[in-house]
Amino acid sequence: MKSSFKSIFTFFLAALGMGAAAQEPLKGDSLGEVVVTGTGTQHLLRNAPVQTEVISGRQLRQYGGRSLEDILGGLSASFAFNEGDMGSQMQLNGLGNSYILVLVDGKRLHGDVGGENDLQLIDPHNIERIEIVKGASSALYGSDAIAGVVNIITKRHDDALLVENSTRLGSYSDLRQHNGLGLAWGKLKSYTNFQLQHSDGWQNTATEWTPSSAAPVTDSRNKTVNEHTNWQLSEQLTWTLSPRLELTAGGTYYRKGIYRPKGKYPKYDVKTFDMKYRNASASIGGKWRHGLTTDDGDLLTLDIDWNRHAYYHAFTSTTLAEGFDEQGRFMLDYPYFAGQENLQTNQERTMAHLKGVFSLPHDHRLSAGLEARYDYLRAPTSIAGKTASDNTEALYVQDEWRLPIGQGSVTAHLTPGLRLNRNQAFGLRLTPKLSAMLSAGSLRLRASWSQGFKTPTLKEQNYRYLREMTTIIMYLGNKDLKPQTSNYYALNAEYTWGDVNLTVTGYYNKLDNMITLVTVPRSEAPDEYRQQYGEMLGKVRRYQNMEDARTSGVDVSLRYAHKEISAGLGYSYLDTDAHVYDADHERLKQVTIDGMAHHKGNVFLTWQHEAKGHGRTSSYGAGLYGRFSTKRYYQLDGNGKGYHTWRLAANYRFTLPSLPALGMSVEAGVDNIFNYCDRTPHGLHLGTTTPGRTVYATLSVSLKKGKRVKFTDKSNLKNKQQDDEQD
Repeated sequence: MKSSFKSIFTFFLAALGMGAAAQEPLKGDSLGEVVVTGTGTQHLLRNAPVQTEVISGRQLRQYGGRSLEDILGGLSASFAFNEGDMGSQMQLNGLGNSYILVLVDGKRLHGDVGGENDLQLIDPHNIERIEIVKGASSALYGSDAIAGVVNIITKRHDDALLVENSTRLGSYSDLRQHNGLGLAWGKLKSYTNFQLQHSDGWQNTATEWTPSSAAPVTDSRNKTVNEHTNWQLSEQLTWTLSPRLELTAGGTYYRKGIYRPKGKYPKYDVKTFDMKYRNASASIGGKWRHGLTTDDGDLLTLDIDWNRHAYYHAFTSTTLAEGFDEQGRFMLDYPYFAGQENLQTNQERTMAHLKGVFSLPHDHRLSAGLEARYDYLRAPTSIAGKTASDNTEALYVQDEWRLPIGQGSVTAHLTPGLRLNRNQAFGLRLTPKLSAMLSAGSLRLRASWSQGFKTPTLKEQNYRYLREMTTIIMYLGNKDLKPQTSNYYALNAEYTWGDVNLTVTGYYNKLDNMITLVTVPRSEAPDEYRQQYGEMLGKVRRYQNMEDARTSGVDVSLRYAHKEISAGLGYSYLDTDAHVYDADHERLKQVTIDGMAHHKGNVFLTWQHEAKGHGRTSSYGAGLYGRFSTKRYYQLDGNGKGYHTWRLAANYRFTLPSLPALGMSVEAGVDNIFNYCDRTPHGLHLGTTTPGRTVYATLSVSLKKGKRVKFTDKSNLKNKQQDDEQD
C-alpha cells in the first residue's frame, strides 16, 4: 500500500512541475479547436457552452496509438478498458459500454446491442480528433447516452489525388495496416479506405482459477487476449451540386475472426469453436445551407443509415450445440462439425435523421430534429420465434441563447433542450436538459443538468442462452423490463493564464431502474432445458430492474503549451454505489459498480520541432506518457490490481525538395517501459491486460496532388466568429 501511494504521489509531483512557468497565451491546437458534440453546432473549444474534452490531431500524431482503446485509455483519465473477445469493455466515469454512445462524425457506431461495441471498426489512422462529452446527453442524442458521448471526427480529404499507406508493426505480430485513395473530379469527391488489424494475442499466465477444484490448474492454454484478425473496406462519396447543396453516400464491409487455442481441460480451456463477425453498412445524406456571405447560419441535413452486425460460431471440432435439423426442428444437442458455422445473432438497424439549425433574432440559435429508428434482431438459437424488432421515433429541440451582461467581455450562454421519445413498447417520454456558461475574460464557469433515458435492448427483453462453465448457467430475457432513467448534474470551472489551462469538473449521476442479471429459481427455465440438463443446470439468471446506482467524482485537467513543449496531466476521482438484489437473502444490498477505480490519471510531456528550408519541410519530436489506476472493484471473482505504465514515443516527418507532393513519416516507441504485467489467474479480474513491455514502428507515405476547388461558406462560421470577437 505504501509503495503504491508513493508511486502515485511521485507521479503527481512530476506532472505538476511541468506546468510551473507560464508567461504567454496558451498556444497549440487545443483551445482553438472547433467542436460540435456538446450542442450539435460549432463552437471554439474554449467557448463551448457544454464542457467538452478534446483529443486533438496533434496529440494523436504524437502519441501513435495502435487502437481507439489505446488512445482513449492513454490520453484521457476518465476511461478504463479491459480488452476482450466480445468487445472493448469500456467504462467512462463508472458506467460501462451500454451507457456510452460512440459516434463517428455524429452518427452512431453500430455493434452488439448488448453493449459491447467493437471499437476496432474505427481506423486510428483516419481520425482527425476525438470529442468527449461526459454525462447524460439523451435530450440531444437519445438512448444509450447516459454516461456520455464519444464522437470520432474523421479526416477530411480535399486533394485532387491522394494516395496513402501506413504500416505499423509491433510485438506479438501486431500489424496495423491503412491504405487510402482519394480522388476528386470537379464536383464529385471519393475516398476509399482499407484497414487491416492482426495480433497473435498473448498469455500473461497459464494458471486457471477453477471454483470446483481444490487447487488452480497451472498449465491452461487460455490466452489473456486471443489471436484475432479483422479488415474493413469503406467508401465515401461527396457530390457538391452547388455552394449550398451537398449530397453524400457511403458504405463499409467488415470481417473479424477470433481464434481460440485448444486446451486439455474440458470444463475450462477446451474451445470447440472460434468466433467470426461480418458487419456492413450503407448510408445516404444531404446538406443544404442558406446563404453564402451572410451570417444567418441556417442549415438543413438529412441522413439515412443502415447497419448490420452479424456474429457466428465457427466450429473447429465436432460439437453438440443448440440448432435446427434439416426439418427445421429446434434441438438442444444438434451436432456441428469442423468447418461449419452457426449464426448466433444478426443485428440490423435503420435510422433516418432530419435536422435543422436556424439563426433567430436576439442571439438565439435553434436546433431541431426528427429521428426514426428501426431495430431488428435475428437469433435462431436464442430467441423463441427466432426474431425480434423494435422501432422508435423522436422529436427534439434546443435553443442556444447568448446573453450579453453589462459592458466588456462578460457574457452568458443558456442552452435548454427537450426531446420527445416514442418507443413501440414503452410509449412517450420527455427528456430535458439545461446548460449554462458564464464567460469573463479567461474564466469560464459552466453548470449543467440533464436527464438520461434508455429503453431495454432487444437482447435484454428476448434473449436466452447457455453458458458452460463449471456448471451450466442459463440467461433469460424479460419482456416486463422498464426503461432506465438518470439525472446528471455537473459544475465546471476553466481558467487560462499564460501558457497554462486548468479545468476542474465535479459531477453527480443518479440512475434508476438499472437493468441487471438476477438469479431466479431453476423452475423458471423453459421446460425443454430443465428436462435436457436436469441437475447440470446450475443457475438460471434473468434480466430485471432490480438495481439503482449513483456515480460521483471530480475530473481535473492541467495543460501547458509553449512553443515546442507541451505537458499536462489528467486526474479522475470516482465513487460509486449501487443496490443489487441478493438472491440468497432476498433483499437489496449495497455494492460498488463493477470495474470502478477510485483514482485514475494520465500525464504527458512532449517536444515537437518543425524546420523549413531549401525546399524541405521536416518535423521531429518525442513524447513521454504515463497512466495509472488504483484497484478496480468487482462484486464477484476478485478485484483488479492497481497499476501504472509508461510509454515513450518518437516521430519524424519530412518532404523532399525534389518530391514536395510526397510526405513520409516514421514513428517508433516502447510501451510499458518498466514491463509491468498482471499475472492474475484466468477467470479472475485484471487491472490491465497489457502483456508487458512492447515495441512498435510505423512507416507512412502519402502522395497529394492538387487541391479540389471548394466553395466558401461563411454562414457556417457565425458561432466561431462570435467566439473570436468575444476573446
